[in-house]
Amino acid sequence: MGSSVDEKVEVRSSKESKIESQTAPSLHKAENVPEATKVDKHGLPLIPQPSSDPSDPLNFPQWLKIVVLLQVSFLVGLGPFNQAVINPAYVPLAAHFHKTTVVASYQTTIAIAFVGIGSFLWVPLANTYGRRPVLLITTLLAAASSLGSGEAQTWSQLLGTRVLNGLATSSFFTIGAGVVSDCFFLHERGRAMGIFTVFLTNSAHVAPIPGGFLAQYVNYRWCYYLPAVLDLAMFFMMLLCLPETLYVRGSTPVVTTRPILQRMKLWGLRPEGKHLKVADFVRPFQMVIYPSVVFSAFYYSVAFSFSSILPAVTSATLFRLRHKFTTSQTGLALGFGTLIGSTLGELLGGIVVDRTMYLSRKAKGGEVVAEVRLRGIWTGAIIQPIGLLIWGFAWQYKTHWAGPVVGFAVMNFACQIISTVLYSYTADCYKPQMPEIAQVFNFGRQIFGMTLGFWAIPMGTKIGYQFMGLTLALVGLVTFLPVVYLMYQGKNIRERMGQPTFNRGL
Repeated sequence: MGSSVDEKVEVRSSKESKIESQTAPSLHKAENVPEATKVDKHGLPLIPQPSSDPSDPLNFPQWLKIVVLLQVSFLVGLGPFNQAVINPAYVPLAAHFHKTTVVASYQTTIAIAFVGIGSFLWVPLANTYGRRPVLLITTLLAAASSLGSGEAQTWSQLLGTRVLNGLATSSFFTIGAGVVSDCFFLHERGRAMGIFTVFLTNSAHVAPIPGGFLAQYVNYRWCYYLPAVLDLAMFFMMLLCLPETLYVRGSTPVVTTRPILQRMKLWGLRPEGKHLKVADFVRPFQMVIYPSVVFSAFYYSVAFSFSSILPAVTSATLFRLRHKFTTSQTGLALGFGTLIGSTLGELLGGIVVDRTMYLSRKAKGGEVVAEVRLRGIWTGAIIQPIGLLIWGFAWQYKTHWAGPVVGFAVMNFACQIISTVLYSYTADCYKPQMPEIAQVFNFGRQIFGMTLGFWAIPMGTKIGYQFMGLTLALVGLVTFLPVVYLMYQGKNIRERMGQPTFNRGL
């Protein structure tokens, strides 16, 4: 089975192959590469170097990589979708359980909080027993918990099933990012991560559209039944079409005439000598010591929460009070505004960061400097505060309903660029630890984002939405400053601190 890109392949020793596969990207130069290195169609060394094993995910044919990417992208989209379909239906949900709309939003924020917690369980299991079995189990649990939410008869039952749903869907965010890193080379990673993050960002925006119509014309319970149906459909698709991508560089190749079918097994693919240890559950905390990870995660969490979660938890209340919108109208306004912004952002983000990296490597003789990726973040960092200002002033001065919708679009255009750049950058810095990095991103995003449901509406009511938008815009700019520092000092910091010692073979 050939590699997914045009390659010039020459014979090299197994020792050289192992050394090459574990070379830190930031230290990699073309002139230091052994003569028999595999290169891409531009003549630049492939990073990481694929093995000679046809079951190595880097050696999957390109069509299969795309199939895998689309599956995990759709799956990560189902995570926010599970939590967000109910967002435009807070009014009927609140009426049924005799709560206010603000209290009704708490069942979403609780689910979001447990998305941040659950990944601490799933990532160590996936790194030991494989991505495939963990994703299948958690997808089935997500379907069951969504169905349980729809059947809940009391407020306590609803909160309990939402906790389970958050725990289950947490694996989609973190393991999915690991699968993308498993399959794609550095020069493909920006676009692949861009597709992954556009599903991650957009699903919460698409969800209110069917959610609003279901709540208005059928029953709010179908806002939970629909995710359950989609989760179950995704379970069967992955059962039949998603191969295992966990692979240790330098491991003994499995002798088989059907390498892809070998990777479809549900068990028996545990890496050689790999056993689950207590230390595996705290690996994400080890990644927090690296500035490239913690600064990126901090800024990403703030940008994503303000751009995506803030509109989701406030729109049902504000559109009803300001414009007397029905649930279906709220869903359309929220969904289309955010969807358009994120899609346009992805059309710019993924292609630009990959092109920037290619031009940098070409100019520097093949050297990889991960901080080059960060050059593409400026557009998002500048535009995101502008979107927050539009959002705040439009609500405060009761403009036409298109005003806050434009704010949604601008914020999410910026957020998509920010997300693609930061995911790609950290994957370049520490590719073997990408699941743990995604866990840090996910934890920060969910924990910070879930607080918005408690203070967003009260803050806007108390100080005015125009001043709230201004305050949040300033917070976004301040949290961007550490990323600017990484642009200039990130490489030196990484070389001084060295690479993490765990998962090096992945």
